[in-house]
Amino acid sequence: MFTHAPKPTLIVHGGAWAIPPEMAADHLAGVGQALKTGHAILNWGGTATDAVEAAITILEDDPTFDAGRGSFLTSKGTVQLDALLMDGATLRAGGVACVEHLRNPIQAARLVLDKSAHVYFVGPGAEAFAASHGMPLISNSELVLNRERIRLKDAKSRLSAGLADITFSGALAHDDKGPETPAEQLQDHHKSGYPVSGLSPQGPDAGETNPSKLATPSQFDSHDTVGAVALDQYGNLAAGTSTGGTLNKAPGRVGDSSLIGCGCYADNQSAAVSLTGWGEPIMKLVLGKWATDRVAQGVAPELAAQQAIAYLYQRLGGHGGIILLSPDGQCGLAHNTPGMAWGIANAQGLRTGLYI
Repeated sequence: MFTHAPKPTLIVHGGAWAIPPEMAADHLAGVGQALKTGHAILNWGGTATDAVEAAITILEDDPTFDAGRGSFLTSKGTVQLDALLMDGATLRAGGVACVEHLRNPIQAARLVLDKSAHVYFVGPGAEAFAASHGMPLISNSELVLNRERIRLKDAKSRLSAGLADITFSGALAHDDKGPETPAEQLQDHHKSGYPVSGLSPQGPDAGETNPSKLATPSQFDSHDTVGAVALDQYGNLAAGTSTGGTLNKAPGRVGDSSLIGCGCYADNQSAAVSLTGWGEPIMKLVLGKWATDRVAQGVAPELAAQQAIAYLYQRLGGHGGIILLSPDGQCGLAHNTPGMAWGIANAQGLRTGLYI
């Protein structure tokens, strides 16, 4: 039990992947704006759930990120969006998936959390529920950018040529994006240990941007999921994740982002978490709950975050990133991708970066 009011804390991420140098400034600006918006709400006495929803709304509206307008396209050339919001005080949650006519799926997730006896809506049912509570429905074309049409065409060409997708892994390792990566393919990496970047948010590298860690534009042309976790002055946690999914995905595919315990989870008795990366391995490991359980067992969030990403790779060859926040305000961030846009706002100030 707290003997004094907790210091409001917000962590956001804009996706873990190989961020090209020419997109670095947009990523820093985007996570920075989300951080300022959400942390201001906390400082005004708002709830963690309010702050997470507001921060993610900013990221959904920013076409830099794979959430909301400007998201990846399905194989049929449309945008399908997923989001989840969870309240750590009550364990209430709201999720939507495969929505095509909502500008801000995180706001629809909030409506499910607050106004429905159900936890999860998909497709037309999710859109009808949101519309019944005042959210406008829009044309899917309003979410589609020409930049993404070009990316989809290139992705289909790469697939036809039999080239691997190295969006998340970069040039570091082969990453099987299908079923579980065969153990024999990972044996050499297991022997040497796969690099996991982790952060102590007060560490000397906080906020730095190292161009050598960013990808070249010819290697990677992509973006990824967004998320936020928050602690408010009342001692309550919340978490949210929003995504447009993976490039060239089959229509109807749902990844980890909107699934409770996979890409997002919050519980005042353990921690709040949001993940980013390739969803299938994260789902199979229920990685969000795995990480928060470690915190509940006494593992510091900084270490638990690194352990989660190491586990993701060791078991399934997965690549991604994680943000983790405990009820006492300790932060943990980690990724095994070349980069991850992130931001932290707490009593020490506001900091952003593109790698850890």
